[in-house]
Amino acid sequence: MGTTRETGTTGKRTVRGTHRTRPLALGLAAVLGAGLLSGCADDGGSSAGADGRTTLSVGVFGVFGYKQAGLYDEYEKLHPGIRIQENSTERNEDYYPALLNHLSANSGLSDIQAVEVDNIAEVSRLHADKFVDMAKAGGVDKSDWLTWKWDQAKAPGGQVVGLGTDIGPMGVCYRKDLFEKAGLPTGREEVGKLWQGDWSKYVETGEKYMKKAPKGTAFMDGAAGLYNGAVASYPVKYYSADGKLVYKKSKAVRESWDLAMRAVDSKMTGRLKQFDKEWDQAYANGTFATVVCPPWMLGYIKEKAGDKGAGKWDVAAAPKPANWGGSFLTVPKGGKHEKEALKLATWLTAPEQQAKLFQKQASFPSAQTAYKLPEVKDAEHAYFDKAPIGKIFSQAAEGIPTTPLGPKDQIIKTTISDIGILQVEQQGKSPEEGWNAAVKKIDDVVED
Repeated sequence: MGTTRETGTTGKRTVRGTHRTRPLALGLAAVLGAGLLSGCADDGGSSAGADGRTTLSVGVFGVFGYKQAGLYDEYEKLHPGIRIQENSTERNEDYYPALLNHLSANSGLSDIQAVEVDNIAEVSRLHADKFVDMAKAGGVDKSDWLTWKWDQAKAPGGQVVGLGTDIGPMGVCYRKDLFEKAGLPTGREEVGKLWQGDWSKYVETGEKYMKKAPKGTAFMDGAAGLYNGAVASYPVKYYSADGKLVYKKSKAVRESWDLAMRAVDSKMTGRLKQFDKEWDQAYANGTFATVVCPPWMLGYIKEKAGDKGAGKWDVAAAPKPANWGGSFLTVPKGGKHEKEALKLATWLTAPEQQAKLFQKQASFPSAQTAYKLPEVKDAEHAYFDKAPIGKIFSQAAEGIPTTPLGPKDQIIKTTISDIGILQVEQQGKSPEEGWNAAVKKIDDVVED
């Protein structure tokens, strides 16, 4: 396997659909600590200092990890005439509206602006004329990126408004000790075969688990995690390829909702809302056996489960390839240093830098070329019984379907999870009542 490498994250990541913050991820030898690294936004501006160096501003939300991984310092050493200033807003729900305001006013923009995956469709469809076509930037090779990731940032006219940074291919993290007590296999290959190819098999495994479940434990954390994993594995979710809102008739939504309701009805969920305090405490207490997990969640699990969970957790492939998370770097047109900004953006998103960022910050590359590099290919996670996470998540990433994104994907997904599913799971409402409540809320805020 070569050199063992471990990656991890701490803090909270942008949870798709609720826009919490991205995680603060630490290096391989570091001990995971608590707390978020938050920043204050100071959007816009680039300048040449008295020393003649050009300052390039990079607008991000939360922690992208470039500073923490030393990539800014590395670039400045390679380009002595450049100084990099990062402007970080802690939460994307604050960052993105401000970005739209700056675009409208055509002022206050950073030289480089990050865009979260749930917002990229709106940016590419409505504001493409305000961004440089990254496909034409020097040194950019489309084949370096996963096809579906590249296409997410493509405008109707063919322009590519952003270069992909990280992604969130999904696996299933599970407690080996609880599986053993429930009479289920514990090896990651065997576990993956239990539900291979079908999310309904994941639920069937949960039904088997519950027959011999260790006292006080559930099979999964909550039905929303199942729903989000399942719905993301379909080629069409909330919008059709021509941009029409189709979630009410979507096969992906219907089948994923039904699976979530089946899980609730079978009482195999811990009835937990992800990233709430109760969810964190459940990790510490070991009260659920599985959770659908992208690579950035591994460090979070390690932090919350603590030393008591060491050696008990492992990672298996998800039933079907699916994605949760990811962002893009864009370059607004007309900036003072557009040429220099393009060079920095393409360098930060190049396969070599994405591999370094994964090794040090657990941000999984969207550049498929990086999967052949040792930082990714040989990556293991000691806390998860040396799981070959580079291999597991690379294979998942390559199978993720190209899914049409719409401007309100995030709102629809959040509402179905946090209103529809939780009303059934936590308040005892019927599936019909939960669904109707979600639809009513969506109809109030999303134009058909």
